[in-house]
Amino acid sequence: MKGAAESVKNQLLQPFAAMVLATVAPATMAYGINDNFSIGGVLAAAEQCQNLNSASEGVDNECKGGMSLQLEMSLRPDDRNELYLKLGFGIDHTLNEISPWNLAPWAADLESDVLNINGLSRNYLMAAWYKHTVTFENENALSASIGILDSTDYLDSNVYSNDEYTQFMNQIFVNNGSYGLPSYDAGAALEWKSGSWSVNALGINVGENDDGNNYNFWGAQAAYQADSSLGVGNYRVILVGTSSNFLDPSGTNEEDRLAWGFSLDQAFGDVVGAFLRVAWQSDDAAIDYKALYSGGLDFNGNGWGRETDNIGVGYAYLPGGNIDLNSSQIFEIYYRYSLIKNVGITADVQYMKDNYSNSEIFNDDTAGWVFGLRLTAEF
Repeated sequence: MKGAAESVKNQLLQPFAAMVLATVAPATMAYGINDNFSIGGVLAAAEQCQNLNSASEGVDNECKGGMSLQLEMSLRPDDRNELYLKLGFGIDHTLNEISPWNLAPWAADLESDVLNINGLSRNYLMAAWYKHTVTFENENALSASIGILDSTDYLDSNVYSNDEYTQFMNQIFVNNGSYGLPSYDAGAALEWKSGSWSVNALGINVGENDDGNNYNFWGAQAAYQADSSLGVGNYRVILVGTSSNFLDPSGTNEEDRLAWGFSLDQAFGDVVGAFLRVAWQSDDAAIDYKALYSGGLDFNGNGWGRETDNIGVGYAYLPGGNIDLNSSQIFEIYYRYSLIKNVGITADVQYMKDNYSNSEIFNDDTAGWVFGLRLTAEF
């Protein structure tokens, strides 16, 4: 048992020895060129091991690594205009392409995510847009953006459950899977802010869905931020939909998709924070899940003298839709330890369980653990 544990430990740590010099050095450099131009990004490497107690045939207990690099450039000629560019590069896939679960154990943009984006034969270019902002009296501002957009920049944000590089790793705790939020395609967005209130709306034409069809996506979010005696809280309501380009469960007709829900986060003092996401979607098209219920807690390192560290705990339950999934459950806990400024290492544990009905591929209950280490440098 001791030898097996040591073997797993060695497999987990190998990628990080090679990554430390590559990440720590650039993270300590200044990338603000001047007041008008800046360059930044994130470099992350992870190793994940799965231990299945009810696996589909042919899926092994094994360890896999992966790396993601994203570079961002922003040019702001003045306070009203901004040009933005984001490039993404990936190596390998961690467990995402070999695990038996429906949801990805790490939601980062890895090798397959940065190639042939949305079936458009575009590689590495993730986002490129121009934004113009008009400021009015009484703290009102309206921004309009056009270009290659990521809908998750405008919808379903959350303070404690939104970043696959520094927070939870599982896909379901990064953005709500019931919304089917598209990324990295052509569209336009509006952002309005007035004091504690904000409203975002956008439309994106997506090159290809899982059925191989081009489709239009639209979404809107209304949000309110409250700063009370408890702490800062954010309350968001989201509504999204698509054109009728998704196959129904029979695979014969094309239907639209519609989803709605909310994303909340609330601080309770300087140490404890909580989040909650709930969503439902229509079932005219073939869908994996009809709803999502997720929530969790965040514990800031102020509570134990490490203010730049934090612990996250999350649980999600997704009742099945109209195909072969009955339900999915995900539990995740992580500890992020800050090595130096903007560089942290995260120990992550996930328990995942998918329940299927009449599946010839998977056992009725595909369940198991995922153990991971992630090293992230932000610059």
